[in-house]
Amino acid sequence: MRCPYCRHADSRVVDSREVDEGQVIRRRRSCQACGRRFTTVEEATLAVIKRSGVTEPFSRGKVITGVRRACQGRPVDEDQLALLAQRVEDAVRATGCAEIPSHEVGLAILGPLRELDEVAYLRFASVYRSFTSLEDFEAEIEALRRTESPPAPPAPAAPAQRHPSGRSVLALEPAP
Repeated sequence: MRCPYCRHADSRVVDSREVDEGQVIRRRRSCQACGRRFTTVEEATLAVIKRSGVTEPFSRGKVITGVRRACQGRPVDEDQLALLAQRVEDAVRATGCAEIPSHEVGLAILGPLRELDEVAYLRFASVYRSFTSLEDFEAEIEALRRTESPPAPPAPAAPAQRHPSGRSVLALEPAP
């Protein structure tokens, strides 16, 4: 690391600290030549590989912009969009890959968006998955219904019968 004051190529690390839950490392350095101190910030970069093959840095802003379009007219505020973008970035970083295909970013968006707003999820999924017909929408809506339907209530228990003496008796039916 070159000293920003004297441009000497050698410096010594005096202190290191993790910032942003370990995503960034802040190092305090001392120049071996002039003795002045300076700080460096090291961050692991995350790159997205587009369909065209072009690589660009991951951007939460682009995630928010894309999801905001799907949420237009829906009761979703900016804080919820920021939280969704953070969840998407966390999921993408959790893969441990320095470069990730844009398709994977889209998949990472679908889950949190589905929890946030179903209509926005359908809008985003229709573009992301390239719906071409009404049947595509119907299939996705049916999938939403299947995963959201509450579990069936348990069958009511047979009422206990009372013996003339007042005690409860379990009624057994004969086996077929």
